[in-house]
Amino acid sequence: MAQKFGVIGLAVMGENLALNVESKGFPVAVYNRSPEKTDNFVKRAQTEFNLEVAKDSDADPNKPVFAAYSLESFVQALERPRRILVMVKAGRAVDAVIEQLKPLLEKGDMIIDGGNSLYTDTQRRTEELEPTGLGFIGMGVSGGEEGALLGPSLMPGGTEAAYREIEAIVTKIAAQVDDGPCVTYIGPGGAGHFVKMVHNGIEYGDMQIIAEAYDLMKSVLGLNHEELYEVFNEWYDTPELDSYLVEITKDIFTNMDEKTGKPLVELIVDAAGQKGTGLWTATNALEMGIAIPTIGAAVDARIMSSLKDQRVAASKELSGPAFTFTGDKKAMIDKIRDAMYCSKICSYAQGMDLISKGNQELFDGKINLGETARIWKGGCIIRARFLNKIKHAYDENGQLANLLLAPEFKQTILDRQAAWREVIVLAAQAGIPVPAFSASLDYFDSYRRDRLPQNLTQAQRDYFGAHTFERVDEPRGNFVHHEWTAAPSKAAV
Repeated sequence: MAQKFGVIGLAVMGENLALNVESKGFPVAVYNRSPEKTDNFVKRAQTEFNLEVAKDSDADPNKPVFAAYSLESFVQALERPRRILVMVKAGRAVDAVIEQLKPLLEKGDMIIDGGNSLYTDTQRRTEELEPTGLGFIGMGVSGGEEGALLGPSLMPGGTEAAYREIEAIVTKIAAQVDDGPCVTYIGPGGAGHFVKMVHNGIEYGDMQIIAEAYDLMKSVLGLNHEELYEVFNEWYDTPELDSYLVEITKDIFTNMDEKTGKPLVELIVDAAGQKGTGLWTATNALEMGIAIPTIGAAVDARIMSSLKDQRVAASKELSGPAFTFTGDKKAMIDKIRDAMYCSKICSYAQGMDLISKGNQELFDGKINLGETARIWKGGCIIRARFLNKIKHAYDENGQLANLLLAPEFKQTILDRQAAWREVIVLAAQAGIPVPAFSASLDYFDSYRRDRLPQNLTQAQRDYFGAHTFERVDEPRGNFVHHEWTAAPSKAAV
């Protein structure tokens, strides 16, 4: 019995994906550069999942799991055409594994990069491998360790023929929702990793928006951990905010520290880490000329949080406003909920706009935005009930310029913008930073205005650099230059 699928890299995600594959009826081979990790995987497979495991030295390899201790034995154990999922650190490690595999593989075999690779690296690898007769898929995987084991959201990109070779397996191991498995063919080349990159950017925005709501309710309204749990638990039960991130947030407030008896969240240092995908999203948006201020604000917020020692020192010298909230707490909590939802809509609108631009410029228009929203409904970190509304918006209008123009989202923001603005005023009065709330509102206000002050910017550019400008009373595209003169001196007047 040759193994039907192989996994290289047995950190948490690789290990759980291998177990997921086996649980769906596909015998799996595994390999890790470090034998100790392979040993740990074997022990877990045998004790926790009661699986029979064959090893290199086993005379009877016909078992559901084959643990290889060399790449050669790993490759030999796989059914042809071989399907190999590589779960190693993005960058040079992926290239190194590919180079080690190439001499061992045959025409028609398939390599799948399931790490958080930069989509341009995936594009390059596809162009290098496909002419040699090897298939290559760059597949975004979201869902954390639980999703990897029980069903993640999968975003595979590459040639459509390559996707068909793995479709039977990935549709089984993906999360299953009411309208199908949370996987679809995303598009050519690096499309899968591009969409995963933007997914992670939206995730950054979502998490920052939630953090700002928490900060306002704790720092301004004075809610304790039990009250915060009640609020988030109530929000989780609404169609707008029913999401994985809100779910785990409410759970966090119920976890107490065994040593001190205090809420554990309050004992965590307020310096957030990042693995780079949020930064990639922001960088690519700038390069493509797409505004994603909410996601950018979330990246900035993590950077600011990392300046912990400086912030502690500055807090002793830089004071904010003296403010005490005296209004109706319940009413303000409802307004914070509205601000949070409006900001969330803007964050997703920005992310989908970036995917749309990438789709047009890089991926031959093959990415289906509605289907992309659908496969995020289960398994992934940003899974949420309101993704149904996003899918519906694109199904209704495949040429939708921006989610803010979809009838339901448009009306939602128009109905709630007064509360949103009031919350941002409250934050300013209290000296509480809400960069994602504010950036989202700025995005909405910029998008809805028919005239912005960049006419002055264009005048300045033309004044100092002869960069030219367009006139409102002439056809667009007709650029002119003006010989600007200095203002008369006061003496002359």
